[in-house]
Amino acid sequence: MSQALNDAVHWADLTADKLIRQEDKETYTLASGITPSGVVHFGNFREVMTTELVARGLKKRGKKVRFIFSWDDYDTFRKVPANLPKQDELAKFLFQPIVDTPDPFAEHESYAAHHEKSFEAQLKKMGIELEPIYQSKKYRAGDYKDAIKKTLQKKQVIADILNKWRSTPLEDNWWPLSVYCEKCNRDKTSVTNYDGDHTITYVCEFEECKNHSSLDLNTTSRVKLPWRMDWPMRWAYEKVDFEPGGKDHSSQGGSFTTAKDIVAQVYDWKAPMYLQYDFVSIKGMGGKMSSSKGNLVTVNDVLDVYEPEMVRWIFASYKTNIDFGLSFDLDVIKNYEDFDRMERMAYGLEAGNEKKVAMAKRVYELSQIGEHPAEMPFQPAFRHLCNVLQINDLDVNRARKFYDADIKNDRDERRFRERAQRAAYWIENSAPEEFKFSLNKEAVKVDMTEKQTQFLNNLHAHLKNEWNNINDDKSLHEKMYEMINALELEPMEIFTLLYKKLISLEKGPKLAGFIRTIGQERVLKLLVP
Repeated sequence: MSQALNDAVHWADLTADKLIRQEDKETYTLASGITPSGVVHFGNFREVMTTELVARGLKKRGKKVRFIFSWDDYDTFRKVPANLPKQDELAKFLFQPIVDTPDPFAEHESYAAHHEKSFEAQLKKMGIELEPIYQSKKYRAGDYKDAIKKTLQKKQVIADILNKWRSTPLEDNWWPLSVYCEKCNRDKTSVTNYDGDHTITYVCEFEECKNHSSLDLNTTSRVKLPWRMDWPMRWAYEKVDFEPGGKDHSSQGGSFTTAKDIVAQVYDWKAPMYLQYDFVSIKGMGGKMSSSKGNLVTVNDVLDVYEPEMVRWIFASYKTNIDFGLSFDLDVIKNYEDFDRMERMAYGLEAGNEKKVAMAKRVYELSQIGEHPAEMPFQPAFRHLCNVLQINDLDVNRARKFYDADIKNDRDERRFRERAQRAAYWIENSAPEEFKFSLNKEAVKVDMTEKQTQFLNNLHAHLKNEWNNINDDKSLHEKMYEMINALELEPMEIFTLLYKKLISLEKGPKLAGFIRTIGQERVLKLLVP
């Protein structure tokens, strides 16, 4: 991966050390969270991975970690994502709580739960353990009622903090509270009064409702703090020590800037250590991923092509303030090669300077799901594996026979299966057309000159008689050139001829290795003059 880390100490460990220096204690609370407004995409996953890697840094130092993950499912359903069914039905629930919106797939109790359970299952595949907190339950249980009263009582303090960064000041009738109307369940409301204790009045501005009412903050489940107040309030409530945030929250005057002041002046707490992370893009997809726009790739989509440890490795290989793109094109091959190189370096099977080896070992450690293998797992080279699979019509079990001598234990078997299934998926769904081929089932007739026919006769005889003496690709490659030169032929015309005989194309994988991978019996059958 380009721009990969090469520091002597990983950023996750540096962050853990910094946390401990600030306050050395037994248990640290690390936080992350997402609003389940639509399918949770791979870009969102960077926040989770950033937190998880810091958690591992702390655990390596003997610390306990509480990794909380807030589902902001009491937020408002503001837009129907373009990639979901039952658009008209969902539109009826706009401006109501996400948790009250029905699941368009009819699989879970709500729209929010559908996306929450899906993402939680994906996190398990990535070896991530966390404590989910469903904010709708917290608000409706009244857990935040005292914090809500404090927020309203310090309305002017909050307004002054926010106004420092606004081009136009908040109006005098602004209140730091959202209310879901008792009649229509929408947040198209405005608070009209607060008695300074536990009663508010509000008016619903939804055209078809226009409800006027009052609520008791001690008993109501219909109020919620807006994001700028909600975030710092939860820092104080959960006593958060660390939480990362994206570019959109990190700009000067953004939500983190104001949250730092609000948490200190309103909730009597301090802001957690904060780490900005940059965006993740998918090569070939313009712009930032968005659930509402529907232009997204999920963790599951990435796991169709990349092994789980590789996905972790990709995130662990970049500092958080570096954006990167994930590819599904031919760069997939390079990414697998880079991962394998890092793995060999981590096990001392590939040379590197002391700094790079130390980083490879730590990044590899952070990439693991479950127990760290004592010996380096089997590495079926991805490009070669793709050739083996295509020779065997993408049948993983048939391709497995080619690697019988290499697979020595359960971890090797898992590596082969995971990688082969992903290679087959990639070939079928994402590989460029020029990379794909299908091995001919029978010999095909190709027009040939007399010299070309003689070459094919010579090669056929050599492969028939000397197959067991061909020890590597290089020796076969050199023998083929020897035959070509002896007949004063052009290499390109012979290569084209052989590809046509083997796969009915004019180009393909490197020939010597390709012939050896196909195997003697099938090659002799296809290369008859």
